[in-house]
Amino acid sequence: MGSYGLQHLLSRAKWDADAVRDDLRNFVIEQLDDEDVVLVVDETGDLKKGTATVGVQRQYTGTAGRIENSQVAVYVAYSSPRGHAAIDRELYVPRSWTTDEDRCRSAGIPEEAGFATKPALALRMINRTLDAGVHEPWVAADEVYGGNPQLRDTLEDRQVGYVLAVARDHQIPTRAGKVRADALAKTLPKRAWQRLSAGAGAKGSRHYDWALADILVDRPGHRHLLNRSNGELAFYRCYSAATVPLTKLVRVAGRRWTIEEIFQATKSLAGLDEHQVRRWTSWHRWVTLAMLAHAFLAASTAHERAHRPTPHGLIPLTCNEIKHLFTALAATAVRPGGHRLSWSDWRRRHQARSRACHYQRQAAHQR
Repeated sequence: MGSYGLQHLLSRAKWDADAVRDDLRNFVIEQLDDEDVVLVVDETGDLKKGTATVGVQRQYTGTAGRIENSQVAVYVAYSSPRGHAAIDRELYVPRSWTTDEDRCRSAGIPEEAGFATKPALALRMINRTLDAGVHEPWVAADEVYGGNPQLRDTLEDRQVGYVLAVARDHQIPTRAGKVRADALAKTLPKRAWQRLSAGAGAKGSRHYDWALADILVDRPGHRHLLNRSNGELAFYRCYSAATVPLTKLVRVAGRRWTIEEIFQATKSLAGLDEHQVRRWTSWHRWVTLAMLAHAFLAASTAHERAHRPTPHGLIPLTCNEIKHLFTALAATAVRPGGHRLSWSDWRRRHQARSRACHYQRQAAHQR
């Protein structure tokens, strides 16, 4: 597709990006469905020049780790043991835009869009996902969302379990009144802490020390402050309708990092951040198509892992490797297919050796 055709698809052609988003969500749920589902919420930003691109302003973005001229969007990812992919998106439109009707009209922002905080955007997407029939998921997110009482209350009203990060100065209700999270953690005895893994990382299992403290709220359900230590403390507010073990809360907390993998993969493999569009409709179309491309790779990866045992000495197939194979097969240069598969095996064998070295180094360090 040439540049004219792409611009036509993104701006002039008649199709509904939200309807495609709904189909994408249903596809991901069908392909990656599991009893252990976590909806992960986070935002990511794209650095931009000028002031005309929809939603752009000087604001903090984790992409740069500082305040930059950028465009920020909030995403919800579907994370299960079978794989993970983004299933919804909302563009964050700052007040500097929503208070300027001419600017919004120029960028094609609908009049009903209005201003919404990032937690409000997250809640909008979570409700859409729950209404679509996702069964008994958990929700995980960082401090931006964990500190928002409306988001927590709505999840509790819907009896959706959550593990949401909060700041160290977050106020926790106790019998002695409200106490800072870091002050409450200091009152826990040594026997309260357990060494547990939050899941496998690129360099081995991510082991931390964990401890629970009760949160007193006069509402049905079970609430805790989950404390994590690895030299520095981190804190999570947790809710569940029924009693769950510490190990379950730790696993949910660990799954929050899958959305970072999704952002990295969707940007590097599907061009999520490579758009050159300025208007509301074009942005939603581009982002939805990038999410769809990554979801296809995630589903293909899950299918291959489930139906084709990984040969000895190779890592399991990844989204990155499947993208390599599709690119190679679509290339115009004529080479035997076996040559391309041999290169794939070499990459996976090299990665398996690197992973084994990381795991051995980690195990030796923990002795």
